[in-house]
Amino acid sequence: MYLVTLLGNLLIILAIGSDHHLHTPMYFFLANLSFIDTCFTCTIVPKVLTNIHTQNHTISHTGCLLQMYFFMALALLDDFLLAVMAYDRYVAICLPLHYATIMGPQRCLLLVATSWLCSNILAFSLTLQMARVSFCASHSIPHFFCDLLPLLKLACSDTRTFQLMMFAEAALSGVVPLTCVLVSYGHIMHTILRIPSAGGKHKVFSTCGSHLTVIGVAVSVVYTMVTPMLNPFIYSLRNRDMKGALWSLLCSNSFSPKLYFN
Repeated sequence: MYLVTLLGNLLIILAIGSDHHLHTPMYFFLANLSFIDTCFTCTIVPKVLTNIHTQNHTISHTGCLLQMYFFMALALLDDFLLAVMAYDRYVAICLPLHYATIMGPQRCLLLVATSWLCSNILAFSLTLQMARVSFCASHSIPHFFCDLLPLLKLACSDTRTFQLMMFAEAALSGVVPLTCVLVSYGHIMHTILRIPSAGGKHKVFSTCGSHLTVIGVAVSVVYTMVTPMLNPFIYSLRNRDMKGALWSLLCSNSFSPKLYFN
C-alpha cells in the first residue's frame, strides 16, 4: 500500500507537470493534493514499517512531536485543499463564463498558500502547547503513531486549557472546509438539475463524482494509509485527460528509467 501510494501520486504529479493541456486550476490543485498525500503517508507509514520490522516500538520525545506536527498540518491541509477543489468545481459549473477570470493563476496560488499557512499555524500552535505538557505516568502510547488524544491520556499536568484550544481549532478546521464543500455542491446540484440534456448532466456528475468519492473515503476508511493510496486512482482513472497524460508519460522516451542489479 505504501509503495502504491508513492508511485500513484508521483505519476499524477509527473503527468500533470509534463502535459501542458493539464496546466489548469483543477489539475494544479490535484497535483498539490497528490504531493500532500505523499508527504502525509511518509509521516506515518515508514515509522510503522520500521517498528514492525525491528520489533522496537519506541520513538523519541522530539520525534513524537515532529510526527504529530506533520500529521496534523498535512491532515488539515488535505481538508482545506478538498474545500478549495470544491470551490473550483462550483465556479467551473455554476459560473463558467467567469471561470478564467475568477480562477486565475494568482487566485489559485493564493488559495493554496492560504491553505498551507492556516494548516501550519494551527498544527504549530497545538504542537507548541503539547511540548509544554509533562508526562509522569506510563510512556506507552496506545496508538501506532503520535496523535493528540493518546498523548493527552498520558499527561499528568493540567491540560484543560489545551483541550479547549484543541477542540476549538478542530471545530474551526472542520466546520469551515465542510461548509465550503456542502455549499459548493449544493449550488452545483441546483445547477445540474437545471441542465436539460441527460448527456450534460452525466458529464457534470462525472466531473464532480471523483471529488465527492474521496471526501467519503476520507471519512469512512483508514485515513493515514488508504485514502492517500486511493486518491490517485479516484482522480485519474475516472478522468479521460488524466488517463491520456499518464499514457503519454509512460510511453515517452524521456521517461525510461533504467534498472541496475548488484
